[in-house]
Amino acid sequence: MSDMVYLNGAFMPLDEARIPVLDRGFIFGDGVYEVVPAYSRRPFRMAEHLVRLQHSLDGIRLANPHTDAEWTTLMHDLITKNGGEDQSIYLQVTRGVAKRDHAFPKDMKQTVFMMSSPLTTPPQTQIDNGVSAITASDFRWLKCDVKSVSLLGNCLLRQMAADVGAVETILFRDGKLTEASASNVFVVKDGVLLAPPKNNLVLPGITYDVVLEIAHAREFEVEVREISEAETRNADEIWVTSSTKEVLAITTLDDKPVGDGAPGMLFKRMHTLYQEFKRDVMRKPA
Repeated sequence: MSDMVYLNGAFMPLDEARIPVLDRGFIFGDGVYEVVPAYSRRPFRMAEHLVRLQHSLDGIRLANPHTDAEWTTLMHDLITKNGGEDQSIYLQVTRGVAKRDHAFPKDMKQTVFMMSSPLTTPPQTQIDNGVSAITASDFRWLKCDVKSVSLLGNCLLRQMAADVGAVETILFRDGKLTEASASNVFVVKDGVLLAPPKNNLVLPGITYDVVLEIAHAREFEVEVREISEAETRNADEIWVTSSTKEVLAITTLDDKPVGDGAPGMLFKRMHTLYQEFKRDVMRKPA
């Protein structure tokens, strides 16, 4: 069985899933989402994803429709009903269906949707050679820590990269690095791993946290602080991280080489350690 999704209490084939046109997720983008990678049919960092989901729901004043235990059961059921050992689970909660009005309706029933896709991580050629990125001004809203389905700004920024054959668009606001259109960003300078701090301008990435956990455990020199645009452009290494990109080196930025134009030594070490960390976690009893 494949292409099975969950919608409002029932599992069904994807082509049978329907929502009313007055769903506020469709009309207003009034909802939040999560993407959880599953390796060997086991969700990765499930607890951390559910904490972030709750943060996003709180950020838009929307009640959580399920307990953590219920979410975990639903996700395992969805994984079981779909093919593939490695899957990417998308879940979305919107405020539900109501007459179109900007103010929140009372006594709403949330729309809950989940689907599975094959988990596609970077090919070996990208890991070995790195990828290109461009830069842009971060013109998104001021609540980027909320994983909102209102992603038009991110889509426009990501399309800028796609238009020129780049993988990502790295963003600056007021002269400071924030993140990329669909990933977090790390910078390496003189052997020091630099990370922008978590705040309302940056999505609190699950992979971002894993990278910092590994870095601290393996005694990397780490600084979590504001990073200037100039520091980013003059970096020895730049990485992007996300649940699907995992850890990926940017070797060209705005058509200029980053460092010597090849993945750096610190990236190679972190990539290896990340893969080891992932395998170790997935070996532990469920």
